Parts: sequence; structure tokens; C-alpha cells
Amino acid sequence: MAAWSGLLRSTASIFNRNKNLVVNNLVKNGTITRYMSGHDRTMQIVPSRWMWDKTKDSFHLYFMVAAIPITVVIFCVNIFIGPATLSAIPEGYVPKEWEYYRSPITRFLQRYVFTTDQKEYEKYCHFIWTEQEVMKCRELENKVMNLVKDRKDYQVYYYIPYTSADYMRRMAQKEKDQVELYSGN
Repeated sequence: MAAWSGLLRSTASIFNRNKNLVVNNLVKNGTITRYMSGHDRTMQIVPSRWMWDKTKDSFHLYFMVAAIPITVVIFCVNIFIGPATLSAIPEGYVPKEWEYYRSPITRFLQRYVFTTDQKEYEKYCHFIWTEQEVMKCRELENKVMNLVKDRKDYQVYYYIPYTSADYMRRMAQKEKDQVELYSGN
């Protein structure tokens, strides 16, 4: 026991002499602080700002690439070309639908980007026609199924299996080629 008490006494004297040890700081402040060669400077732990910086950089990029050039183009078109003015229509000339708009940008978009009202109407008429044809086919199929049920006929559609002679020849040749390939002759 005497040896242990001497060892503990020397350890306690080291702690008392050295004031910068972690244990002494823990006792003083209640928190652990590690000092390297920074003289009481500590590193603050803060949340990452990477996502905010990335969002801000993307916004600046798209603003510079898209918003500013579009604004310049719109400004120049409105200054140098200007709005359309009404003028007399020559005899026999039928204006196109995009010629009725006043702004040159709207006229350009209507002419080259958007579809015309007539085209939209024809697409809608085709859609209605297709739906009517589908309804007719379903109605005919229901009529056939009801007749099959009423007459107690065979309850599935009758068909003859079809095998093409050309298909049979190709499959036979393919099988023959595989036999030759894997037989090693």
C-alpha cells in the first residue's frame, strides 16, 4: 500500500502543477476544451451551408443565362420592331391567324410555337371519331357475346392456328445450325 500511495501522490502533484490539462479544465468549466497550439481559440461547429450555397449559385447561373438575355431580347424587339399597326387589307387577301396579334413576340410564338385553333379543332374531332369507333366495336362485341350466351354456342372465339411455312423452315435451319455448331464436327 505504501508503494501505491507514493505513486498517487506524484500523479496528484503533476495535476496540480500543470494547469492546462484536460482534467483541470473539465473541473473549471464543466466542459472539455482541447487546446493545441491555438491559445484558447476553439473551432465552432455549425451546420453545413453547402445546400444554401448550391441553391444560390444555381439561381445566379440561371438568372444570368436566362432572365437577363430574355429581358434584353424583349427590350430590343419592342424598341426596334415595335407593335404592329393596322393597315388596309388588299382585295382577296385572307390574313393568317397569327397576323391579328399586335406584339411581335406574340406573333412569333403564335406562328412557330403554338398550334392554330383550326388544328386543335381537327385534333379534337379526330379524338371524338376514334372514341365513337371504339364504342361501336365494344357494342358489337357485347352483342356477339350476348348472342353466344343466348344460343348456348361455344363460349370463346373460334380461330384456326396459323403456322407459316417460311417460319417453320427458318426454325428448322436454325436448329440444324445449332446442332452443327455444338456437335464439334
